[in-house]
Amino acid sequence: MEQKRQVFSVDLLERYAAKGRGVITCMAAGNDVIVLGTSKGWIIRHDFGLGDSYDIDLSAGRPGEQSIHRVFVDPGGSHCIAAIVGSGGADTFYIHAKWTKPRLLSKFKGLIVNAVAWNRQLITEASTREVLLGTDNGQLHEIAVDEKDKREKYIKFLFELKELPEAFTGMQMETANVANGTRYYVMAVTPTRLYSYTGIGSLESVFASYVDRTVHFMELPGEIPNSELHFFIKQRRAVHFAWLSGAGIYHGGLNFGAQHSSPDGDQNFVENKALLDYSRLGEGTEAVKPSSMAVSEFHFLLLIGNKVKVVNRISEQIVEELYFDQAPDAVSRGIIGLCSDASAGLFYAYDQNSIFQVSVNDEGRDMWKVYLDLKEYAAALANCRDVLQKDQVYLVQAEAAFVSKDFLRAASFYAKINYVLSFEEITLKFISMGEQDALRTFLLRKLDNFAKDDKCQITMISTWVAELYLDKINRLLLEDEGASENGSSEYQSIIREFRAFLSDCKDVLDEETTMKLLKSYGRVDELVFFANLKEQYEIVVHHYIQQGEAKKALQVLQKPNVPIELQYKFAPDLIMLDAYETVESWMTTKDLNPRKLIPAMMRYSSEPHAKNETHEVIKYLEYCVHRLQNEDPGVHNLLLSLYAKQEDESSLLRFLQCKFGKGRSSGPEFFYDPKYALRLCLKEKRMRACVHIYSMMSMHEEAVALALQVDPELAMAEADKVEDDEELRKKLWLMVAKHVIEQEKGTKRENIRKAIAFLKETDGLLKIEDILPFFPDFALIDDFKEAICSSLEDYNDQIEKLKQEMNDATHGADNIRNDISALAQRYAVIDRDEECGVCKRKILNVGRDYQMSRGYTSAGSMAPFYVFPCGHAFHAQCLITHVTSCTTRTQAEYILDLQKQLTLLGNEPRKDSNGGLSEEEPITSMTPLEKIRSQLDDAIASECPFCGDLMIREISLPFILSEEAEEMASWEIKPHNPGIQKSLSLTV
Repeated sequence: MEQKRQVFSVDLLERYAAKGRGVITCMAAGNDVIVLGTSKGWIIRHDFGLGDSYDIDLSAGRPGEQSIHRVFVDPGGSHCIAAIVGSGGADTFYIHAKWTKPRLLSKFKGLIVNAVAWNRQLITEASTREVLLGTDNGQLHEIAVDEKDKREKYIKFLFELKELPEAFTGMQMETANVANGTRYYVMAVTPTRLYSYTGIGSLESVFASYVDRTVHFMELPGEIPNSELHFFIKQRRAVHFAWLSGAGIYHGGLNFGAQHSSPDGDQNFVENKALLDYSRLGEGTEAVKPSSMAVSEFHFLLLIGNKVKVVNRISEQIVEELYFDQAPDAVSRGIIGLCSDASAGLFYAYDQNSIFQVSVNDEGRDMWKVYLDLKEYAAALANCRDVLQKDQVYLVQAEAAFVSKDFLRAASFYAKINYVLSFEEITLKFISMGEQDALRTFLLRKLDNFAKDDKCQITMISTWVAELYLDKINRLLLEDEGASENGSSEYQSIIREFRAFLSDCKDVLDEETTMKLLKSYGRVDELVFFANLKEQYEIVVHHYIQQGEAKKALQVLQKPNVPIELQYKFAPDLIMLDAYETVESWMTTKDLNPRKLIPAMMRYSSEPHAKNETHEVIKYLEYCVHRLQNEDPGVHNLLLSLYAKQEDESSLLRFLQCKFGKGRSSGPEFFYDPKYALRLCLKEKRMRACVHIYSMMSMHEEAVALALQVDPELAMAEADKVEDDEELRKKLWLMVAKHVIEQEKGTKRENIRKAIAFLKETDGLLKIEDILPFFPDFALIDDFKEAICSSLEDYNDQIEKLKQEMNDATHGADNIRNDISALAQRYAVIDRDEECGVCKRKILNVGRDYQMSRGYTSAGSMAPFYVFPCGHAFHAQCLITHVTSCTTRTQAEYILDLQKQLTLLGNEPRKDSNGGLSEEEPITSMTPLEKIRSQLDDAIASECPFCGDLMIREISLPFILSEEAEEMASWEIKPHNPGIQKSLSLTV
């Protein structure tokens, strides 16, 4: 097996780092910059980032031997403070990375600076901001330097230890922005104490406040080669601290945003304090005290002799030992100290001449094991790198809970395991212990951890869980037989939990398997619940109907995703169970076909109902017919049949008289079957309804005959309905009259008087002679004298009217004959200067252009012409030419054809020189030539072409006709040669 690489490794960085300037006495690092102090008073600076180094002699001008006591570098590697001690006393220098000469801090003359705290949050390359300096006589000073000023801005005395004046050996500072300013946190150590200072404002005001209050400190007496204070920095913020004290390593976490305070009001920012006893570092009984230390995220690096022991901060176990490859001349003195570079995440060790680099390689890789051994499971999980590591943490937790018989908790942890333990092994653990509840919990948690792709496993485990739930419910019922009735809290809780499980897993549970499982356990309510989830509404509705809960069944059917077919399937059962709720539900359901509900409605209608009870089917059918305007004949026939069975005939008559199709462009006025309606009404003896149906079917004789059996008034009304057939109407009234006369039982005179009164109601349609045959033969004529006389007077009036009409007709015929005779004597006077309306030449002139047209009668040698009542006159040939050019093509061809025929027949002899007929000759004796001439006259001279329709039609014709397009194009002016046109300018 491959050995794991060590977390910490040591490499020689530089063998002769002192460059012959003496031996190394101290060292500091920051941001890949290392500053060394030598025994001869030299400062040597190595900048590994830029790859250069230089040295500065601080002992220049000082008598005797000088040695660098301590050197300090800020986290950015730009600012450096060095303390030199010699025979001439102690001095403190400030050195900037860009300066070639150091700056002596004269106010520190004679004071040895042992500790420096940088303001890590605010320091920049150009300015140090506030810096704390601690001296060997227990004083604290504040200093600030700006690089551009080439000197310190100020040096302030802040505080002095008076109770136990000891040298400050280590110091750290943090700041945090709060609502009312900046809060400072300062920790400082002496050989025996750890002091804590905090406050808001400035460093000067914070330390001034400790004049009147007690300084917080932790005292750990004991001798130590070097008391040191270290912070571990993560993302420029201190996370935890460690103090190398005489009693051990005192360490803890830092929370600079904490709100909890100490009793005297100071904010307490130290958490999880602990002390690592030195006895854990040695193999023998004596405690070994380190000479120096460094702090990483999880470990302490402790310098003991010539090696570094790496101690895990959490487990307090030595995990590694680091050895250094020293030069032979330096082995005797050994490693002098350790320092850390928080910015670069590196650690250094140094002896008299050499620098060693301690590198860290993934120091948190095994921390999950450390926390797991300490049973800090949350921290262990937080430090796990992969699933296998997490599995081992969960396994330990699960096994611990299982051993302590906390099976439900164990199930939760087992469910999180993916690889280190199989599913079968875990389930067998619970089955062997008989822990069904824990097994169910495990399976439920396991379901949460499955990926969606594991459909087969999810379905199988879900089914197993369902069976475990059902088993649990049964066991509760067996333990307490009245659990379901008395509302046992555990029983109700498991039922709710089971239903919630069914809701969550409805998509992964196999429907058929789950249904069978629920049936086998007799869980009807849960079966209905699951069927509802799976949208198996047929099962749900059937269950509610069996339970007699029609309202719940209807609520299920009203859901939007329920198939409409279920409405029709369960309609017969529901309407018998609760007719009112069922019909109300039907009336609120959209897209319901009433025809498919007819079986249910007929079932309801076949049952007996109380007289005062509302007939729900009639109510629904009326809603369909009147509100929904349903046109289905089946619906109308059913409603009609229900009306026919009612004792009160009024509803039936209103229904028959209502024209449901009225106002529609096509289709019948009613939608029921009239023959069916007639048979039904005859069967139920609804005679008035039968009369209406006969009338509607135009069977008026049957309607009147039936109406006479019910009510004569109804018969008269039916007889009056026939308006377009006078003969039928008279026949119907005769039927009524016969019935009225035959039914009268009074005296003869009274009967005759009533019969005559009846004649008046017919508005003259019937006469006395029409009804006389209905009276018995022995009736006396005297009883009808008045009626007969009245009838004769009416006939006499009619004869007189006919005579008057004949006289008017004879007079009109005479007038027509006179008008015809007058027409033969018509004439018109033509002025000798009258011009033709077409050619503009005189009508009465004789010339070669006006030779007599064949077939026309002329007056002397003049050409034939036409004169119109309006005064316009035209030569016959001019008129023909003009009319044929202006009229339609068909009419023009007709005129030319007549003219041709007239020309051909023009040489035949005429009976009269004027072409007229004698008064004795009938019109029908016209010759063919005269008939053609008459037709031609009608075609061309029926109206004046200038005053009649021909002229009016010409208004809408265009000036240029479509056939004249070519002629119009010939008149277009085109340039002879467009390419060589020239423009001429005319000067005026």
